[in-house]
Amino acid sequence: MSVTTSAPATPPADAALRPHAEQAFAAELAALAAADDRPRPARWNLSPWAVATYLLGGVLPDGTVISPKYVGPRRIVEVAVTTLVTDRALLLIGVPGTAKTWVSEHLAAAICGDSTLLVQGTAGTPEEAIRYGWNYAQLLAHGPSRDALVPGPVMRAMAEGRIARVEELTRIPADVQDTLITILSEKTLPVPELSDEVQAVRGFNLIATANDRDRGVNDLSSALRRRFNTVVLPLPATADDEIDIVARRVAQLGASLELPQIEAAHAELRRVVTVFRELRAGLTEDGRTKVKSPSGTLSTAEAISVVTGGLALAAHFGDGVLRPSDTAAGILGAVVKDPSADSVVWREYLETVVRSRDGWQDFYRACREAGAA
Repeated sequence: MSVTTSAPATPPADAALRPHAEQAFAAELAALAAADDRPRPARWNLSPWAVATYLLGGVLPDGTVISPKYVGPRRIVEVAVTTLVTDRALLLIGVPGTAKTWVSEHLAAAICGDSTLLVQGTAGTPEEAIRYGWNYAQLLAHGPSRDALVPGPVMRAMAEGRIARVEELTRIPADVQDTLITILSEKTLPVPELSDEVQAVRGFNLIATANDRDRGVNDLSSALRRRFNTVVLPLPATADDEIDIVARRVAQLGASLELPQIEAAHAELRRVVTVFRELRAGLTEDGRTKVKSPSGTLSTAEAISVVTGGLALAAHFGDGVLRPSDTAAGILGAVVKDPSADSVVWREYLETVVRSRDGWQDFYRACREAGAA
């Protein structure tokens, strides 16, 4: 398969390293808004059809090409978008690296033009991050008041009719998670200190992401889970799909980092994806040889990181062309998370699969050298 990608023009030196989706794809969003003649829900910048087109890609009547942001089943995107039209929140679940955060950000960017109303879930996320905090100088000087209240992202989204995002919901302690129950069921956020409340206006909804593969996961209560419509994001179905995803994302990252064009790297890119998929599945792509799987997830996101790192090595310490020696160390680091167990898995895969595979001798030698370093 030949994947054609057109990397964005090199940004100026003072440009943001990682622009928000609504900034990076402003031209596509504007073109969709201009061409979109379908009904739009209250406070939505685009119709549900246009939001799905923004994520899945397409060509508009005026010839504008909308690049795909998500490569996967169309129905998944359609269900996610229509969920946000209703009064149910959206929960995106998948193993690490299945583009949950990416899809969440682009949904918010397309719907309300603002993907920044974000709560990042961690084991230390406090209740105030979801509800509100206080300006303590104002609080001490004048007591509880609206001026002293500092709204959190969810409160702002409720008041403005926008999409709020909660990343890694299952990393947040269970008692803090349940702060969302009243918000999602009653569409109100009480402020008992002021004997007041903030009611959500039309257009408000919430997208959460979660996975159940990492350590430190806190299960959602049944009461909270009922407030969400759950959509599972699968791993890419085929090698070609995964290569397409990796190529597009590496091209975008490479442009911002001024790395070599991805067009010259497809042979190595395919090799990285093949290794990841075989180790992940426990089976070679021809279905003939079973292999052991390492402890890590070997996600598409990690493949993107390996190829991007390899391009950086090729650009600054090589001849600008991605070669096995540029990707070998990155693959080793991605595969061997547990040195005692994963090293055995990796060596066995090299000796039983890679060593005898036609055209892979240079890759085999590079991986052996990386492991011996």
